Amino acid sequence: MYVSVLTREYPPTIYGGAGVHVAQLVPQLRTLIDVDVQCMGEPREGATAHAESFPEGANGALRAFGADLSMVNAIPDGVDLVHSHTWYANLAGLLAGVFHNVPHVISAHSLEPDRPWKAEQLGGGYRLSSWAEKTAYDAADAIIAVSDGMRTDVLRAYPELDPDKVHVVRNGVDTDEFHPVTETDVCRDIGMDPDRPSVVFVGRITRQKGLIHLVHAATELDPETQLVLLAGAPDTPEIGEQFKAAFEEVRSSRQAPVVWVQQMLPRPSVRQVLSAATVFACPSVYEPLGIVNLEAMACATPVVASRVGGIPEVVVDRSTGHLVDGVPTDSSTPAEIAAFESSFATAINDLTRNVERAKAFGAAGRQRCIDEFSWSRIAEQTVEVYRAAIRRHG
Repeated sequence: MYVSVLTREYPPTIYGGAGVHVAQLVPQLRTLIDVDVQCMGEPREGATAHAESFPEGANGALRAFGADLSMVNAIPDGVDLVHSHTWYANLAGLLAGVFHNVPHVISAHSLEPDRPWKAEQLGGGYRLSSWAEKTAYDAADAIIAVSDGMRTDVLRAYPELDPDKVHVVRNGVDTDEFHPVTETDVCRDIGMDPDRPSVVFVGRITRQKGLIHLVHAATELDPETQLVLLAGAPDTPEIGEQFKAAFEEVRSSRQAPVVWVQQMLPRPSVRQVLSAATVFACPSVYEPLGIVNLEAMACATPVVASRVGGIPEVVVDRSTGHLVDGVPTDSSTPAEIAAFESSFATAINDLTRNVERAKAFGAAGRQRCIDEFSWSRIAEQTVEVYRAAIRRHG
């Protein structure tokens, strides 16, 4: 079997969970089948890259569509199937499937109807990204949801889909790459004291990740608890400024260090920070699964996370961490949002105050990653979906 994987992100340029997914999946797929990779951005080894620069200076969605057309042109003759990841590449997958008369498989990492705040970033391009996603999903031969919760969301967002073509193959984590380490030089370099209780966040500054709620919750954390944020790439300048103001306010009010690292750290450095953390925080308001939770758990760090989307399929409440209810929505009142933030702080404090419980949750989390989320198994399941798509396509 010869498959072309279509993606915006590919190593070394990765900024989100979909990019991590592709980076980990492709090497495992290559042990089972032949794989071509088409990505976006600068040239790199292991993939054919396409610049998001046509037309120059255009809206982000139009630039992605330009790269999509370039991808379709570059896909080798003889592929048996194309597999696209996120709306950025869904249009390429749709057109390539028609052009080459092969099945198109989509991995559903997120859904545009469930991310209305993307309109702040893309403007009218959000209508284009939504159109591309829906059109591709309608025509796809198979859709891979990264969690049971995501499968439910796909069928709710697109009720016209045949449920039989929507499969579940969860994200995974490389437990050889993410594991507990004892080195602390990176922690000290960024201003984190590895000998004090700490709560760590890793992710983009976007409404989806709920980072503003963690910053607000920090006002109720125990005084000695550090807040360490590996957070960058704000969706818009306005969101970046809003977060900066909240960060400065909480930093001025706390005794313990409040650290904000805006540049993307290398993965070994992230592993060190996760290993040193007492708690990992995931305050997302929307999360199909959350690979970063798996990475923290693989480092034997307990997780406090929102009970939303696919997170409960990763974080086992009161076993590998705590799940927090009352996740804010667009219709939440200020009182409801404040209640969620307070509950989040309470869950963090429970673990920073109970070191043995935190260690037990962390050990259980790492074992869960080893037992349930191996990339080799995920690759095998993905190939099974490919076979089903080929049968469906005829």
